[in-house]
Amino acid sequence: MDVVDEPAAADPADAALTATGVRRAFGTVQAVVSADLAIAPGQVTALIGPNGAGKTTLMLMLAGLLAPDAGTITVGGANMRRSPVKARTRVGWMPDTLGTWDSLTCLEVVTTFARAYGIKATDARARAFELLTRFQLAEFASRPARVLSRGQKQRLSLARAIVHDPAVLILDEPASGLDPRARAELRTVLRELAAEGKAILISSHVLAELDEMVDDAVFMFAGSTRGTEASEHLERARRRYSVIGLDAAALQKALAAQTRAWETTEAGAIVEVADAADAAALNAELVAAGVAVAALAPVGSALESTYLSLEGEQR
Repeated sequence: MDVVDEPAAADPADAALTATGVRRAFGTVQAVVSADLAIAPGQVTALIGPNGAGKTTLMLMLAGLLAPDAGTITVGGANMRRSPVKARTRVGWMPDTLGTWDSLTCLEVVTTFARAYGIKATDARARAFELLTRFQLAEFASRPARVLSRGQKQRLSLARAIVHDPAVLILDEPASGLDPRARAELRTVLRELAAEGKAILISSHVLAELDEMVDDAVFMFAGSTRGTEASEHLERARRRYSVIGLDAAALQKALAAQTRAWETTEAGAIVEVADAADAAALNAELVAAGVAVAALAPVGSALESTYLSLEGEQR
């Protein structure tokens, strides 16, 4: 295996997880051609791309479950090739399906993983029950995992992934097959974990939902991550706000007197703002000008807009 260990100058010094020039092939199929990313502590980052883009292969390498053919992966300063045990213990991996032993209870499932990470037997059981309680699974502690619903299995999988309190959490399609309530609960849990300082990388095809929970995004097409160009696309999309006024003509007249870029829509206008604070200032300015603002909000899903733009460039 030819592994190149060259740190990327663009990676932030405080990143919890970095990948530079990562590649992986299966025979003649190049699953990951070139992947670079940096995930910051306390943030939720989306990994977005079409089926077959190489996302799962990349995540398996980031989790230390698959060796790259080339490139460098570092977790909390530990090089995945040079210090694999140290690096892997800093990562929690949640696959798209639970995958467990039918004969084990939920408590035994989580306890077994705690023991595998070197946690003492008594502490492992206590930690497992603590997590089952946190994720509303305490009542199923003595029942086999096979009786759980899809949403409950996802919560069990998440408990299993963080049993060793990793700094980085990698999730592959965690919301797949969940009902609306379970999706909302998952969003809440992930934001709580990020608030605790964990760096979270999440792959999902439900982009509008990701908009509500992520701080950043990495886009991947044909085995390669897209860097600066994708970031610029996303930044522009996040700056576009729809403004609807009870009197569209009055709204557009007030906007014409401002320096912000904007375009007319049937119900009002789409305005480019600098950030959320600037959007709030815009609202105050329009109200001060006598405009009855009925709605002011980001235009659709910024992630979806960016994805579709990048996907169009691939064709």
